Amino acid sequence: MSVTTQIKSNPVLKKIVHRLLIPKNEHRPRLWVKLFLNPFKHQRGKGSRIRSNTRMDLMPFNNFQLGDNSTVEEFSTVNNGVGDVIIGSNTIIGIGNVVIGPVVIGDNVMLAQNIVISGLNHGYEDINVSPSKQKVVTKPISIANDVWIGANSVITAGVTIGKHVVIGAGSVVTKSIPDYSVAVGNPAKIVKKYNFESNTWEKV
Repeated sequence: MSVTTQIKSNPVLKKIVHRLLIPKNEHRPRLWVKLFLNPFKHQRGKGSRIRSNTRMDLMPFNNFQLGDNSTVEEFSTVNNGVGDVIIGSNTIIGIGNVVIGPVVIGDNVMLAQNIVISGLNHGYEDINVSPSKQKVVTKPISIANDVWIGANSVITAGVTIGKHVVIGAGSVVTKSIPDYSVAVGNPAKIVKKYNFESNTWEKV
């Protein structure tokens, strides 16, 4: 049995390790984790950039990858505390974005400003317990290559966005969007699809 498995299977040991990695009542790693653990655990591609005013809440027990020539712009937050965050090459995470795993983002993806992409939800079913204290539920988000997501959009847990999809600004995506589509609105609905026979974008 691996050390990680032993820790996860022992509630007391798990709590001790968790406290060593993360301060009480916080969701970001301790400084020593950032300086001494994360550089060896997480992968950054050649030419990648993480701007100075970003909040990288990265834990060593989950993965973080940033591909070649990709950028995480200022005032963004990236958190892998409940699931891996994998970002491909030549991708831009725009100003003020929030990315909470589990999330996989492909190559050549453009995320405009103030987008929320979160694979995390809190339970709410027990009315005697605050949702903040109920069990966390995760569903992975997948964003394929060549996607463009407009400003102020929200991508909810469990959604898959196909290749070369465009999401209009201010959209809330609650269901998966197939390849070569344009979707807008709250909830987002497909308004155009690409027709490969006529080589045109057609209204739905």
